[in-house]
Amino acid sequence: MVLVLQIITAIALICYPIAVYLGLQFLPPGTIALLLCAVLIARLALSKQQLKSMALPLLVGIGLTAASFIAKRNDWLLFYPVVINLTMLGLFSYSLKQGPSMIERLARLKEPDLPDSAIGYLNNVTRLWCGLFIINGSFALYTAQFASLEWWTLYNGFIAYILMGLLLGGEWLYRKFWLKKHE
Repeated sequence: MVLVLQIITAIALICYPIAVYLGLQFLPPGTIALLLCAVLIARLALSKQQLKSMALPLLVGIGLTAASFIAKRNDWLLFYPVVINLTMLGLFSYSLKQGPSMIERLARLKEPDLPDSAIGYLNNVTRLWCGLFIINGSFALYTAQFASLEWWTLYNGFIAYILMGLLLGGEWLYRKFWLKKHE
């Protein structure tokens, strides 16, 4: 049952921009803020052991959605993608400083015996991800402050995911060639 709830809350958070858009269009005022707050609380409760690094954005999300409900300010819901990008930027940047880099950690899950020559490459990929989080966070902030709800939803619920998918897939393909070349 816990796994099912984890999957449901993960999907709900991935679909956050679409949920905000539909909720603001079709639900009574404040309802979507309350529902999203409940999802974030459930996610935090379910992920205590597994995602300690994601506790901060979940807590900020809970604060944003609860404050949005209390203050009757739907626009505060639009800032959660900014929080996520800032958190990811912080985690990836911190991993560069403390080591091993986030991408190295992820790569070692699949390929535990990476050659030492791959470390510099994986650090550069982590920097590339940091750049994407800066770009995504900047656009998320811009759309939250200056764009229509439709443009905010389009960017944060679609374009940002496409950019992340392109970077993830493109880097994975390139890494295969890079590793062969450096064996």
